[in-house]
Amino acid sequence: MKEPRVEGERAGVLPVRGSLSLVLPAYNEAANIEAVVRRALTVLPPLVEDLEIIIVNDGSRDETGAIAERLAREDERVRVVHHEVNRGYGAALRSGFAASRGDLVMFMDADQQFDPADFVHLAPFLPHADIVAGYRVRRRDPWIRLVYAAIFNAAMRLVFGIPVRDIDCAFKVLRGDLVRALDLRMNGALVNTELLAKAQRAGATIVEVGIRHYPRLSGEASGGNVRVILRAVREVLQLWWLLLWYRPPRGLGRGRPQPRSAQVIRAGALALLGLSAAWWIVRRFARRHER
Repeated sequence: MKEPRVEGERAGVLPVRGSLSLVLPAYNEAANIEAVVRRALTVLPPLVEDLEIIIVNDGSRDETGAIAERLAREDERVRVVHHEVNRGYGAALRSGFAASRGDLVMFMDADQQFDPADFVHLAPFLPHADIVAGYRVRRRDPWIRLVYAAIFNAAMRLVFGIPVRDIDCAFKVLRGDLVRALDLRMNGALVNTELLAKAQRAGATIVEVGIRHYPRLSGEASGGNVRVILRAVREVLQLWWLLLWYRPPRGLGRGRPQPRSAQVIRAGALALLGLSAAWWIVRRFARRHER
């Protein structure tokens, strides 16, 4: 099948100025992590001046940690951060961001559903944007996960006013100093929403670029798990409250900082009613499914 054409394609992209840190959060990805790292080590060095890869082993119960350590011994550009217990996707990303040293920070899932070579499509926008966010041109996930994702993205745009079509797409490139200054708090799947909302409040400019998405061939996806979804709904309430009092550092973004306005507060209050209804529906669905 012919791959879809994506926005931002450029021929002969020159190496991006500065260093790049690639953060790979991994939980039970023994079947995928080595292929992802070796692919990144092949395709990214010609596109950047310097590269480091940070694997965050988030308390995996399989051989993910051992494979990551072997890869680090084989190539000094690879580093590993271990969580003794599973702390969540957001916690893994935050650990990776804290350990990063690059002028730019890129993150992607370690499940082979993204190709690090698609960095070439984001690269042309990096000189002018604080965040270049990928969106999946054709999302290759089970239908139920597509339904959850559509509801989630619509709700996040309503609650937080984020003008991004694919908020939880795990393929983004950011200025390193920006992501390390945002004081991210979410431990779960809502970290993407928190990152974009806080960056927008700080005046960060955000550009979206279409990228390819591939079916998961190995391992087990957790994003469509009902418990994960329920936890994400709880985190929405927590994040909405945190953002009411969030004061970003000055001078972080290239654009105009977004004020904490009464309009945002009202929109959030109205959306809470809808989220409560959605939570009730999902819980009823989960109980029926478990019977």
